[in-house]
Amino acid sequence: MIGVVISTMALFIVLSAFSGLISFNESFLNTADPDIKIQAENGKTFILNQKMAKLLQDKKITAFSKVIEEHALVENSGKRVATILKGVDKNYTKVNKMDTTLYLGEWFSEKEKNALVIGLSIANKIESLPNSYGESIQIFVPKPGKGQLNQNSFNKLRTQTIGVFRLTPDMDQKFIFAPFTIVQKLLGFKENQVSAIEIRLQKNVNPELFSDNLKEKLGADYSIKTRKQLNESIYKMLNMEHFFSYLIATLIGIIAFFNVIGAILMMILDKKENLKTLFSIGLPFKELKKIFFLQGFLLTIYGLVVGLVLAIIFVLLQSKFGFIKINASLSYPVTFLFSNVLVVLATILSLGFIASFIASNRVSKKMIG
Repeated sequence: MIGVVISTMALFIVLSAFSGLISFNESFLNTADPDIKIQAENGKTFILNQKMAKLLQDKKITAFSKVIEEHALVENSGKRVATILKGVDKNYTKVNKMDTTLYLGEWFSEKEKNALVIGLSIANKIESLPNSYGESIQIFVPKPGKGQLNQNSFNKLRTQTIGVFRLTPDMDQKFIFAPFTIVQKLLGFKENQVSAIEIRLQKNVNPELFSDNLKEKLGADYSIKTRKQLNESIYKMLNMEHFFSYLIATLIGIIAFFNVIGAILMMILDKKENLKTLFSIGLPFKELKKIFFLQGFLLTIYGLVVGLVLAIIFVLLQSKFGFIKINASLSYPVTFLFSNVLVVLATILSLGFIASFIASNRVSKKMIG
């Protein structure tokens, strides 16, 4: 039974750990990415026209933000970093929660003309701190057109860091944020020319259904993606890791269930004389097999119950107190899900059924003849 208990605990804890890891990554994605993002199907920008503006007044939409994105070079004191400049309007923090990730300083208001929020990795590389006296950061973005690159091939903007955010290593070195109007002027965009529209939906709205409906209304000129579609590769990787971890834990369980088979076989040999007696007084041979099948299956159920209770207690304690750490400040994430309980029940009971069936079939007429 110990093997069943350990297998059950291992399987449930592994599933809970990966559920926690998925939830942990989703929390970052929910902070940085919108529910829906509208982009041009062809080209880098589009015009926010009256038709789209009317559709964005839908009651299912909590808020939407106009966004401009362009590759840029940020420089301070001779140190340069390639990044993506993201111009965002006053509604951006209603759509995404990037203002909650601030490590130093503050988020800018739309009226500020000399403001920049950068990632912690970029801040370290260019040695920039919020509101540093006398500091002037330069941002370089390529001018439209073709030709050989030189100093005149870039539009330039002098600005100052007022905030530093920290989210993930990838985000921290990928984006810098500035007010929409400043970036619009820097790139020479028209009044309603944008790179994307980012949307936050009401909590009870299904993003996939809303996306399909919006795409049907806007037509093929626009690419409309949900958060999951924007991060498709991340979700695929997490789900694949989750699946393979389940397989590995199940293989460990299969090995452990050989102990169940062994225990039943030892019991068959130990009760050989009793089996002869039962058979001689008229107990059908099938009933003899059923005795050991039920015994093996009950052994599985007892081990499953004990293992599952211990595993659930462990997961709940870890989620509350976080005694297992990734580092000094971060506990390993685990999430208790009833779906994981059902998966463990189905897996262990199936393995127990198979192990009991195999072991009980070792009872033969020759053995009791």
